[in-house]
Amino acid sequence: MHTLDRQNLVSKNSTEMPIAEYLSPEKQVWYALQAAVAVVLFTFLAVTTSAVIWWKF
Repeated sequence: MHTLDRQNLVSKNSTEMPIAEYLSPEKQVWYALQAAVAVVLFTFLAVTTSAVIWWKF
């Protein structure tokens, strides 16, 4: 939670600290799947770009 001072600015002297919680197993699996898809797409784009450059020159 943030506290506001008289000028409606966020105070750094807030007494409440947010507590981080672990992700649920379902969310962990979902994020791992997203990361795997991102790696595959990035690799495909990098290989395709390299092949086009190599073939053109």
